[in-house]
Order: sequence, then structure tokens, then C-alpha cells
Amino acid sequence: MKLLVTGGAGYLGSELRRQAPDALATWHRTPIPNGIQLDVRDVDAAMRCFLKHGPDVVIHTAYVMGDANTTVRGSHNVALAAHRAGARLIHLSTDLVFDGEQGAPYTEDDEPRPIMEYGQQKLEAELLVRRLHPEALIVRTSLLFGPPDGPQEALAGRDDVRFHTDEIRTPIRVRDLAAALLRLTDEQGVLHVAGPEAISRYDFAARLRGGPVHGRATPPGRARNVALDSSRARTLLSS
Repeated sequence: MKLLVTGGAGYLGSELRRQAPDALATWHRTPIPNGIQLDVRDVDAAMRCFLKHGPDVVIHTAYVMGDANTTVRGSHNVALAAHRAGARLIHLSTDLVFDGEQGAPYTEDDEPRPIMEYGQQKLEAELLVRRLHPEALIVRTSLLFGPPDGPQEALAGRDDVRFHTDEIRTPIRVRDLAAALLRLTDEQGVLHVAGPEAISRYDFAARLRGGPVHGRATPPGRARNVALDSSRARTLLSS
């Protein structure tokens, strides 16, 4: 299987490269060894890249928080290029496509209703991917953690951050998510792949820090309980 990972310099992309050292990987601003420079916002560049390298599977992890062009347009371009190149596609999405008010844990059959801008962008990307590449697998996940220097660990170590005491997520170790993605390359549709424990941002940060952190209630306009039900994924991965 010839695998191509977009966003190979990112947190998840780097772990995928570690677990699949023969994979091709793209980068945009931060060079990586043997990487392919690609701006996924450029549809022609994405098309040339995929047609040139001919991957069997593309795992699309590239995104920039707050950048709709990368999150939405980039996903459109990757899905279109993967479909035309005849490659299977795994597209990464988020638990924040839900509003947190409809009775978590959310299954794949629950209706997305994002209330945050990032969740709205990710849902728009999901819809584009499903239209352009109907056989794609859309994986919704949650907070990623793992190495001591990961982004969640770094955030937990700061004294100027207040963590929400009633925002519930289902964090997953980045190595576990990467391993799952590499085993799910033949699947399609929507799948939730998150951790088994629903935990508040406050308690999660305290656990990562190994000590007390500052807390506050979740402010209006932010999703609260977006815990994911990953039982379908667990069944697939245990077979």
C-alpha cells in the first residue's frame, strides 16, 4: 500500500510518519525529511502531486486553526485530487461538529449542529469530502495528547490559562489515533475514533500537569459536552 499523509509536519502527521516510515508526506511551511512541499489550498498543485506520486491511500491531516481556506478549501482540493487519482481517502474531522447540548456521547448517526466557527468549518469540509469522494472515510476525533511536549501538555503547564470545568471531551493518545487510522484504510463513511473516557477540560489538564490548574465555567457560544461514542471503531479495530 502506497500511503500519502498531508500535514506531515503536524502533530498527528508526524506520528503517522513515525509509525509508517515508508509513507510519503507533504509539508507546507515546516520542511520534513524526504517530504513533498504542498499547499493544499492550491487545487492544481494538489492534483499534480497526487497524480505524480499515485498513492493508494491519502490520510488528510493538514489544517490550520482559524484558517477556513486550509480547513475547507484544502479539504475540497485533497478530496477532489484523491478521487481523480483513484486513491482511498481518510479525512480527519472533529467532535466540535456537535453543539454539546443534544445528549452525549454522540454516535455517527447523530446530527451535527456546530455552534463554534471551527466546528462549522470542519462540518463544511466533511460535506465537501462526502460529495467529491463518496467512498472516503471521515474520522471524527477529539483532543490529542501523548508525548510530554505535545500541545495539550504544553497548555496544561501554563499558569495563564483557565480550563473549562464543564466542557467534556474524549481525549485520545496521538499514537493510538495514528495506529487506528493505519488499520482503517479500507473503511468508508463516518467513524468516531476517540478515547474511552469522557473527561472535563479542567480534569484533563490537571491530570496532564500532575497538579492543580485554574478553572472556569464554559462561556456562552462554546460547545460543552461533545463526548464521542467510539464503539463502532472499537468493534472494527478488535476484529
